[in-house]
Amino acid sequence: MPKALISKRETHFCNKMMEKTMKSYRVSHRFSTSYHPQTSGQVENTNRALKRILEKTVKNNPAIWSRKLNDALWDFRNAYETPTGTTPYKLIYGKNCHLPFKIEHCAYWALKNCNPDLIIAGEKQMFQLHELDKLRHQAYENSRLYKERTKVWHDRKLRMRKEFKHGNKVLLFHSKYKFKQPKLRSRWLGPYVVKHQYPSKYVELYGKDGKTFIVNDHRLKLYHEEEDYKDQGEEITSFFPKQ
Repeated sequence: MPKALISKRETHFCNKMMEKTMKSYRVSHRFSTSYHPQTSGQVENTNRALKRILEKTVKNNPAIWSRKLNDALWDFRNAYETPTGTTPYKLIYGKNCHLPFKIEHCAYWALKNCNPDLIIAGEKQMFQLHELDKLRHQAYENSRLYKERTKVWHDRKLRMRKEFKHGNKVLLFHSKYKFKQPKLRSRWLGPYVVKHQYPSKYVELYGKDGKTFIVNDHRLKLYHEEEDYKDQGEEITSFFPKQ
């Protein structure tokens, strides 16, 4: 059972039935910030891998993607993953998946062992469960080390962290216009007032109705009022003769 579940802020995730289910299983329900898919990075990577498999499967007939989804999932679950060092199928069942050409051989092996000793079978099952725990722990360590290396590489390319103080006015980037912007319409909304900035790069803002909402700081920039420009202005001397 997972300790936490991260989902988007959509109605089929944010409802009373979902909240009741999370409480009954003692699972912490967390929500990602709007227009910030990086929060659910693992889910987005999985979806991207499935899309690539489907692109090669459906080819010029994308309408049949739902028929090919089970095959794509089977391919994905049996594919070797670099972060964990194994396949998703092996992490669940503790053994590699038998491909179709191996079924006949496995069936013959099962017939020869159809009457096993229950004591030996129980000891073998306990050994397999212990090996499965070791495999999952090793996969967790491999994934953790891979993420640490990826984070070090990513942090080298990051810009300096944006600093916002309480009371600062900021503009919010409208993600709807990221790829297609209507003519003569600004990509920035606001200004909004900063309430608090969290260490995890989230910023809490006051909306126009007085309510607060949270966004990622990469969608924000400081808002400069006219007084700020007037203070920085310089006196310009005219070269035209006075009348």
